[in-house]
Amino acid sequence: MFERKLVSQLFQRITEKRHFIQIVIGPRQTGKTTAVTQAIKKIKLPVYFVSADAAAALPRQWLSNEWEQSRVLQKQKNKDVLLVIDEIQKISGWSSIVKQLWDEDSRNGIPLKVILTGSSALLLQKGLKESLMGRFEVLYSPHWNFYECKKAFGYTLEDFIFFGGYPGAATLKNDEERWARYIGSSIVEPTISQDVLLMEEVRKPALLHSLFKLGAIYSAQELSYTKIMGQLQDAGNTVTLAHYLDLLEKANVLCGLQKFSLNKVKVRQSSPRFMVFDTSLMTYSDGASRKRLLENSEAKGHLVESAVGAYLLAKGKEEDFDVFWWRDRGNEVDFVLQKGDKITAVEVKSGRLKKNGGTLEFKKLYPQALSLTVGSSNFKLEDFLLGKFDLFK
Repeated sequence: MFERKLVSQLFQRITEKRHFIQIVIGPRQTGKTTAVTQAIKKIKLPVYFVSADAAAALPRQWLSNEWEQSRVLQKQKNKDVLLVIDEIQKISGWSSIVKQLWDEDSRNGIPLKVILTGSSALLLQKGLKESLMGRFEVLYSPHWNFYECKKAFGYTLEDFIFFGGYPGAATLKNDEERWARYIGSSIVEPTISQDVLLMEEVRKPALLHSLFKLGAIYSAQELSYTKIMGQLQDAGNTVTLAHYLDLLEKANVLCGLQKFSLNKVKVRQSSPRFMVFDTSLMTYSDGASRKRLLENSEAKGHLVESAVGAYLLAKGKEEDFDVFWWRDRGNEVDFVLQKGDKITAVEVKSGRLKKNGGTLEFKKLYPQALSLTVGSSNFKLEDFLLGKFDLFK
């Protein structure tokens, strides 16, 4: 069975001395539980594995009881024990309970190591900020990249651009209608209807759904909030739309890239350039067949740019850099990466017609920037998505 990098990261942290709770966060259906299972098979520690799906009644008491059971196992074995709780965000108030129990173990010298996983980054992040500061480390499980899909499922570049990086959907790529139903019922609807709507008070859930679909279809394109309001019924105001787009970003499905500027006020005031976190969300929302999308140079161009954007967003979480785009008086750069004082301009040759020269104008303003042209002879798209190039000097 194929193993992601996350497996070795988990194994290393499990075998270290007990210091922090390990929390695995990532989008739905990206293999978090599988990675944890693969990692614990490599260790010699006793493992107590439970899923919060089982906590239908009295979930807070359930969590305390399961934690106590792992303590009993530790006492019986008289050695370190690993407690794994899957889908922890389903426990109401989970973070305060975990804090109490973890601190009790720390005070009493109980060598209980803990891994928590969750599909809802929104729910997890709220809990981490509320109670567990200084007690945890986060491991991110992103959508699968091209290298992983190629190794595990034999994807071609064209397969990956259209079907994206959800491993559960890979076996359905020869049946596009069935694949689309899976993406809708197993990923899009649970993410929006459960993760987002259960986390935040959303007064217009239909608008949230519509904003996701519009943004996914227009991925790699800029739309002002005025234009967005013109395309959506009952769109409310720009503050509402910006808030809903922020929720979709935290749910790892859709974000609005901001224009790059060293002036942070201008960044916040700019119109968003929509970007999906995985191209499957774009092709699912569009509803067009693979043949139709990939034979249309304009549509394929936006799809290719979205594949590059999704790759950069995932890398940004892994390597701690921000992703923007840039335009000034008609000159445009597809992506601008910023990591501290390092800046990289990324232009994508995607096959669609667009004005050239944006990178040259950007370099006049930011001469220290590195420039990459993805799709050129020096930076082939396939090699770029396989992770063969450094993104910074």
